[in-house]
Amino acid sequence: MNNPFKFGSVVDEPYFTDRINELAYIKHSMNSANHIVLISPRRFGKTSLVKKAIKEINRPSIFINLQMAVSVENLASLLLKEIFKLRPFEKVKHLMTHFRVIPTISTNPFSDAVDVSFQPSLDTTAILEDVFALLEKVSSPTKRIITVFDEFQEIMGIEKGLDKRLRAIMQEQQNINYIFLGSQESMMTQIFERKKSPFYHFGMLMHLDKIPYDDFMQYITQRLPLKDDTQAKDIAKDILNTTLCHPYFTQQLASQVWEILTYSDVKEDIVKEAVEQLTIIHDLDFERLWMNFNKTDKYILLNLAHKKQPSSTRSLPTSTIYSSVKRLMQMGYIIKINEYEIEDPFFRNWLIKKQG
Repeated sequence: MNNPFKFGSVVDEPYFTDRINELAYIKHSMNSANHIVLISPRRFGKTSLVKKAIKEINRPSIFINLQMAVSVENLASLLLKEIFKLRPFEKVKHLMTHFRVIPTISTNPFSDAVDVSFQPSLDTTAILEDVFALLEKVSSPTKRIITVFDEFQEIMGIEKGLDKRLRAIMQEQQNINYIFLGSQESMMTQIFERKKSPFYHFGMLMHLDKIPYDDFMQYITQRLPLKDDTQAKDIAKDILNTTLCHPYFTQQLASQVWEILTYSDVKEDIVKEAVEQLTIIHDLDFERLWMNFNKTDKYILLNLAHKKQPSSTRSLPTSTIYSSVKRLMQMGYIIKINEYEIEDPFFRNWLIKKQG
């Protein structure tokens, strides 16, 4: 039997866990003329959820990770390259005759992969308009292309005013459904919920929470290589108490536990042993991270490791504390669901062991 737990990449059946209501909501929304704004911390499974929904409704799709876009020209190139994956260049080149800025297009003769680039231009608005117009042309009212922008908050750092230009283009389109994924809640909220923002209420807002405890418990228990249901439930409970139901780290820890149960002689404290193994594997990475934090960041992280909330801290000014919290959240080291917590349980374990 292969390890039934998967992490670190997009997952589908049989690794996909729960998300029944969220899946139904996205499918229903994509079958309307609406757009979706999906917000959650990193590694909560946004991409897996969206890809599963698109697969089940059998619609063409394009995925753009805006962390990979360093300029407007680069963003247009990424989008055009994805269009060519759906519609080969030879079939759409006649639709590009009116492009005001001509891209450089090359094909790998061995793989047929297409590479696209735009030279730096003074007229980036024309580049955007032409590429998005092509996207609209290759779509259709009966099978609209779903275009997913991952880490959409990064749009604010590519070029000033880009959000205004994109909104002006997108609001005129009829045959595209957009899904905007974001991991930085404060920035995504500013983009889509602030009245003065160009994207104010452009899509249906959706927050992705952790997978419910009971659903995760059942998922883990059924997949552990144990015949004793009581032991399986006890181990699943220890896993979830360690990861606090974080989707990514729960799968990672469950995977390590499965390996120990299947291939080692360890019989007691199995979850503790798995946590120790994963902490040791990442020891040097955690050491490098720790050395790059300032004193306030270290103070906040140590308090959170010992389950002390920033609001309980009295030795530093409130403004200093929450500046640090905001920075650590933007960097992805801490998250807030009901309260603040260190995202990585193995980093939390490392802090308790190494720093006290």
